[in-house]
Amino acid sequence: MSRTRTPVVTGWFAGEGDDFRLLGTRCSVCASVFFPREDAACRNPGCSGGELVEVPLSRRGRVWSYTDSRYRPPSPYVSDRELEWRPYALIAVELAAERLVVLGQTVPGVAVADLTVGMEVEVVPGVLNEDAETTWTTWHWRPTGVTA
Repeated sequence: MSRTRTPVVTGWFAGEGDDFRLLGTRCSVCASVFFPREDAACRNPGCSGGELVEVPLSRRGRVWSYTDSRYRPPSPYVSDRELEWRPYALIAVELAAERLVVLGQTVPGVAVADLTVGMEVEVVPGVLNEDAETTWTTWHWRPTGVTA
């Protein structure tokens, strides 16, 4: 049986392989970039507001901070209580071109002990969860030069 691949959040990322990108929006007046995307109005308080245009964000950035998740988050986080909880590394990545810090999990197999502040990472497609019918897709951060 084939599972349907469904983004966890529609419109936040697109593409596959080397074409995978996080998607943000840029204000046509002040050039501020937003992620998560903003579709209603420019959030820059000094801007009179302009059209918000979807833009792909940089694929690479540098680790700004990191931690690990050693416990199952409380509700409303959705997870199968029947399955064993697997800790994962969570990192904040600064995208230099956009001057944004974006949170995300590392790829499976990369732990806190493998990370350092300032290390270069790249965004890649990831899987958040799977059930009988659906593979819930998201993004992960992977240190550059790592292929796993």
